[in-house]
Amino acid sequence: MDYGNVIGQSIDYAKEGLVGKWGRWIILIVLSLIQIFTLFLVPLYTGYMVRVYGGAKPAPEVDQWGKLFVDGWKLNIIGLIYMIPVLIVLFIFGGFAALSAIASETAGGDPSAAAAAVASLLGGILVAIIVAVIISFIATFGMLRFAHTESFVQAFNFSAILEHIGKIGWGSWIIAVIILFVLSFIYGLIAGILSMIPIIGWIIELFLAVAFSVFMARYFAIVYESEPAPA
Repeated sequence: MDYGNVIGQSIDYAKEGLVGKWGRWIILIVLSLIQIFTLFLVPLYTGYMVRVYGGAKPAPEVDQWGKLFVDGWKLNIIGLIYMIPVLIVLFIFGGFAALSAIASETAGGDPSAAAAAVASLLGGILVAIIVAVIISFIATFGMLRFAHTESFVQAFNFSAILEHIGKIGWGSWIIAVIILFVLSFIYGLIAGILSMIPIIGWIIELFLAVAFSVFMARYFAIVYESEPAPA
């Protein structure tokens, strides 16, 4: 996979979709702020990104508000469902930690029981992180499949998802995700620097945040479409 070309196409997509189309850019900024301040209860911004994930080309207009709202919620729910195994791991290890803490108190502050509680909690967090990383590779693809098919159920069509990833190549998919993670880290550093500039820095950061979101969504869409999706 030509990752440089994928990045270049994604940058061009975001540039063509936003630069010069200031009304669309500002509306998306407003929607992103609404989503944050409502704690994602009004996910219109996410709903727009679903269209970009789904391969809309060029960047779509911000319209069909009801569909944006519904698609945003569907993507949120898909993400929550994929996180269930992580929550189960945390619950199990957290339960062990709680039992060990109770045993420590019962034993009058037994150091070994307290240490077991801490070890269980830390171990649970470590395992949960590993599970979350593994699941994220499948969950992201599931979200892309949902966006392309407009079917909630298809987000959990694991046989098709795994077959599609296999056609692209697990190595290629993992590298693609790692590259985007690195780019996100670089963007985060730039955003952090901009946030230190009074007023104007925050304004620039808002514009860049939307541009990066569109870039990221298109990046994933291109990788997803690099091989035909199974039926």
